[in-house]
Amino acid sequence: MTTQTIDPTVRRVPPLGGFNLTVLGIELRRMLRNRRTIIFTLILPAALLLSFGGQKGWDDPSGSGNVAAYILISMALYGAALTAAAGGSMVALERSLGWSRQLRLTPLNPVVYIVTKALVALVMGALAITAVNVVGVLQGKAEMPTYVWILTPLLTLACTLTFAALGVFIGYVVPGENAMQILGPGLALLSFLGGVFIPLDQYSDVVRHIAYWTPMYGVAEIARSLLTQELPWYAVVNAVGWFAIFVAGAAWRMSKDTARV
Repeated sequence: MTTQTIDPTVRRVPPLGGFNLTVLGIELRRMLRNRRTIIFTLILPAALLLSFGGQKGWDDPSGSGNVAAYILISMALYGAALTAAAGGSMVALERSLGWSRQLRLTPLNPVVYIVTKALVALVMGALAITAVNVVGVLQGKAEMPTYVWILTPLLTLACTLTFAALGVFIGYVVPGENAMQILGPGLALLSFLGGVFIPLDQYSDVVRHIAYWTPMYGVAEIARSLLTQELPWYAVVNAVGWFAIFVAGAAWRMSKDTARV
């Protein structure tokens, strides 16, 4: 029997830090096989949109469209944020199973691992946004210009990067499946407080000023800006600031986690 010895000095490091479409495809299929993921991605956001249907004021004007369009965009954002956060938080389960530790024994770059998670979260978020928009079209209540129908889903998808980063950050802080037990109720509370479910002008001044500091406020204003035709500068600062905080937090926890190997 011949034993082959591998010289570590001539070992080839995969290009792009080990990133490849095969790994990305496997991650996507794994997410889509999860029933809870399908519920969060396709059923919950669409059901929330339908639950708001037919209420008083549904056809009232709002910006360049109507209230139904305002609600549609809000539900798409919430569904995409929840789905993206769930995709990012999968690192918690993989850490508890020891899978992430096994991956770090391979040439896969830790940054590429996080980028892959973020891409999966974006794809899942895109599915949630598409589901809500399809239901909105079939419902026939939402009215807004064609360019808003086209560009708003892309703008909403870009906003979900914040919650993909949040999911990864929480995934590195909280063990196992507890991550979604925190993210689920937490995002729902932030959505209520940040003006996703209820317009901020219906809150008291105290609650409204608190809402301006929440992670949901800025992204909600950006996602609806093409419809409302207004975007306060402090909403942009809010969105950029929280995105930077979550990315920095995820990078910090990832560096602490990889340092233990």
